[in-house]
Amino acid sequence: MKISYNWLRQYIKTELSPEKLAELLTGCGLEVESIEEFHSVKGGLKGVVIGEVLSCTKHPDSDHLSLTTVDIGQANPLKIVCGAPNVAAGQKVAVAGPGTTLYFNEKELTLQKTKIRGEVSEGMICAEDELGLGKDHAGIMVLSPEAKTGRPASEYFGIEHDWVLTIGLTPNRADAASHIGVARDLAAVINNFGRSEPLEKSRLQIQLPDVSAFKQDNDNHVIGITIEDPMACKRYTGLTLTGIKVAESPSWLKNRLNAIGVRPINNIVDVTNFILMELGQPLHAFDTDRITGKDVIVRKYPSGTKFTTLDDVERELGADDLMICSKTEPMCIAGVFGGLNSGVTSDTTSVFLESAYFDPVHIRRTARYHGLSTDASFRFERGADYNITVYAIQRAALLIKEVAGGEISSPVIDVYPKPIGPATVFLSWVNLDRLIGKTLNRQVVRDILTDIGMQVTGNPQSGTEGLEITVPSYKVDVTRDVDVIEEILRIYGYNNVEILPEVRSSMSFTRRPDPDKVRNVVSDYLSANGFNEIMNNSLTRSVYYGLTEDFPIQQCVKILNPISRDLDVMRQNLLYGCLESMIYNLNRKSADLKFYEFGTVYLKASGQDDPVKGYHEESHLSMAITGRSAAENWNSGSGSVNWFDLSGYIQAVFSKLGIGDKAGIPGRRIIRKKYSGTVFSNGQIFSVNDKVIGMSGLLSRNILKQFDIKQDVYYGEFDWSSILSMVPVKETQYRELPRFPEVRRDLALLLDETVKFEEIENLAYQTEKKLLKHVGLFDVYEGEKLGKGKKSYAVSFTLRDEEKTLTDKEIDKCMDRLIIAFSNNFKAQVR
Repeated sequence: MKISYNWLRQYIKTELSPEKLAELLTGCGLEVESIEEFHSVKGGLKGVVIGEVLSCTKHPDSDHLSLTTVDIGQANPLKIVCGAPNVAAGQKVAVAGPGTTLYFNEKELTLQKTKIRGEVSEGMICAEDELGLGKDHAGIMVLSPEAKTGRPASEYFGIEHDWVLTIGLTPNRADAASHIGVARDLAAVINNFGRSEPLEKSRLQIQLPDVSAFKQDNDNHVIGITIEDPMACKRYTGLTLTGIKVAESPSWLKNRLNAIGVRPINNIVDVTNFILMELGQPLHAFDTDRITGKDVIVRKYPSGTKFTTLDDVERELGADDLMICSKTEPMCIAGVFGGLNSGVTSDTTSVFLESAYFDPVHIRRTARYHGLSTDASFRFERGADYNITVYAIQRAALLIKEVAGGEISSPVIDVYPKPIGPATVFLSWVNLDRLIGKTLNRQVVRDILTDIGMQVTGNPQSGTEGLEITVPSYKVDVTRDVDVIEEILRIYGYNNVEILPEVRSSMSFTRRPDPDKVRNVVSDYLSANGFNEIMNNSLTRSVYYGLTEDFPIQQCVKILNPISRDLDVMRQNLLYGCLESMIYNLNRKSADLKFYEFGTVYLKASGQDDPVKGYHEESHLSMAITGRSAAENWNSGSGSVNWFDLSGYIQAVFSKLGIGDKAGIPGRRIIRKKYSGTVFSNGQIFSVNDKVIGMSGLLSRNILKQFDIKQDVYYGEFDWSSILSMVPVKETQYRELPRFPEVRRDLALLLDETVKFEEIENLAYQTEKKLLKHVGLFDVYEGEKLGKGKKSYAVSFTLRDEEKTLTDKEIDKCMDRLIIAFSNNFKAQVR
């Protein structure tokens, strides 16, 4: 938000520099991000002075140039070659000397002493457009004979010189979204910053604009007001002005708006914008000739109703959009954007002024629904001042009469169905001292609260336990005693609270294993293997959850107040965000991708509407790969990634965490089963103790088609919370090196083609729990000689006894048990 230094000083009398004001404002929570110089004419006419043409003769080598000598109040007149046809001796003119920079036709021109056709020229006698004062270039500007020679042109033309402070306004500070709001804080800081004793004299007070001159001229044009939805519109104030003349605004008004980056439009609209930036109260002006029925109705229209806004865009209204309407049609999206056909034009002679207080939630919902962000919606959705509507409209009416003439032709009609009472807070001295860490002078505390507009009851010196405070209507964020304490502290100054010499701390307990360290182990491994970590929005599109039955839309957590229609639910998984990231990169010619993401997913239990019990969150880990398995090179293949690449990364992650396929460790053994669903065309499910903790595989073409991804994508997603609970408590485990040798035996098993190696592996560990240390697959063969529907697995078995060397008899006995188990369960034959 931009604040004009000159404008600010209309409400607070201070000679402090812009830099000092910026320091004080930043200290009280209104961080000043930049200070910029402003001139109502670009460059401020620096270096341009009033001069008098002493002589003017024809240039000897040109029929259109003149040789002039110009007195600019210095010891020696300037010799200037001038091409203007109207230059003559005795004229008072605007002169730019050597070194002066002019801004002409959007170009920067710095003048130098030069020669023009052999004659010295030491500057320029300026035309109107060369100074930025108009568009006329027919000749030089001829000034009044009374103009004083040598006077800076900026003074003569009344060029506004200002400083503009850009404030990074936080969302809770709606009260400071105006010049008067900033002036209020500034006065409080100047009066109380770091004071140990109250300031007895010369307390700075803000000076509000006087509206005592407001009076109704007649009642010739009264327009009625009806509020049909008092929950969305809590107060609506209006009045009518007639006989106005729409024209260009006066210079002072245009300068104020230009300084803060608001484009002047006409005197009526400029006044409403001026009030918005002065008081923080949005206003809107309607052409009364376009209000059919002479009634203004605040209501909602059916969803899908067409409405054209001021930017000439036809929009479809939502069911919750509050509209300002005539008896026959909508005229304005309340608190957000005006309509094309009801605004002020050059032909307007009477206006209806609106000053209202709208429910912040309704305004924010409408603004996000239509993707609009205006100065009005910015203030309404944060909470405007519900007690300022009448004062603001009176101030606007007086300004309109000043700049556009006319009469006030109706009373101020104020429809306020259910008045809002002020909030009251009790401030405890004990809490104040405890939270600040310092005992402040009680009268200083009261002065601070008074300066920022809070009404205080109770004598701070009476020994009572605290103060009863009535919060002003513009302090919408102050509802508790801690909010009041924050207000006191930011005005007093955070840096004025001394740091205690002792150090106070509390013991903390860190759960083992440390979740952050475990996560970093996985992140480091994946990043080292070419993966890039992604972070996607937790908000996503509900339409994604109609793509597959695995993630039913009924389990989506819906957003009551969505930012936009494309971000209306919380994500159930990390899949769709990952695919959005993939297509973003694929569209930019990056086809070989490896992504991983740690993120939270949000689920609603089926049939549950309880706002607490019906919802839960889970932390998930996702991995995805697509494209080539290795960078393209002349001596390497260009094969694409496959199922086994992703499975290898998944297995490596499990191994690093000490979980997965380790035998004999309860609660840490992961079982894989065939996936049956619509997310993957070929995949597997991972489970522990019959609880599904993840799934992986080749994504189905139906899902990839929705994202316009044409290449295969292998994807896995896991319940990170469940995996974390399986990680061993000890970060490092030490084990004695084996004292006895391992023995390897191989079997060639003839099996049905439906039998998977994982099933053989699981059965082997179940059959021989003591001696079997490792099961490996080193060859697979399928062919006509084996018979239809058959395949051969060459499987290795590593055996070891921790207490002695195995004998051939013990080894054979173990292998026999395994062969019998394979035969009984899989009808396997040893080849």
